[in-house]
Amino acid sequence: MIKDVPFSERPREKMAKFGAEQLSNQELLAVLIRSGTKEESVLQLSQRVLYDFDGLLMLKDATIEELQTIKGIGLAKALEMRAAIELGRRIYTYHEEERWVIRSPEDVSGLVMEEMRFLTQEHFVILCLNTKNQVIHRQTLFIGSLNSSIVHPREVFKEALRRSAAAVICIHNHPSGDPGPSREDIDVTKRLIEAGRILGIDVLDHIIIGDRRFTSLKEQGSV
Repeated sequence: MIKDVPFSERPREKMAKFGAEQLSNQELLAVLIRSGTKEESVLQLSQRVLYDFDGLLMLKDATIEELQTIKGIGLAKALEMRAAIELGRRIYTYHEEERWVIRSPEDVSGLVMEEMRFLTQEHFVILCLNTKNQVIHRQTLFIGSLNSSIVHPREVFKEALRRSAAAVICIHNHPSGDPGPSREDIDVTKRLIEAGRILGIDVLDHIIIGDRRFTSLKEQGSV
């Protein structure tokens, strides 16, 4: 029985301590099945499942009905196993949608204009880019009037580092509809550019969104 297996060697405890990649196929299956029967432990049951299906290759195609022919595998366990197999298949066959590529300020405007021009409060957004200038993540970091105490480099680059971004583009909207930059907008941008230079993450631009108009601080020469 599983209670006779040393605590540190039990599949779930072993997985929690060392990670799933350190478990055998039998142990991974035991984590899914969770419990054995009165006659055998969950590890023994898992081994029998693998044996009956001649390993993982045939197990991946097993139906719910076929799984239930194994003593100790009821409907609930069969469903959980099928769900795990199907999830693995979907992950393996997943093809990421084509990412938006930023080549100019117009590309940024095309991505966010229709959403941001209607906002009634200022939203500060960052786009995280990879080395091909593809957008790998977009996030609203702050809501409210822009100032250096709110837009802290720590929060901006924490997200960029988390996403392994090569560069970022900053965006915020002016609810007034006028995309002209304020002194505060320019100062915040310069601060972020300097922080990014230290971290090795380029701040490519800061785009201000108005009503069907935008301003690029980079093109304007303000930063």
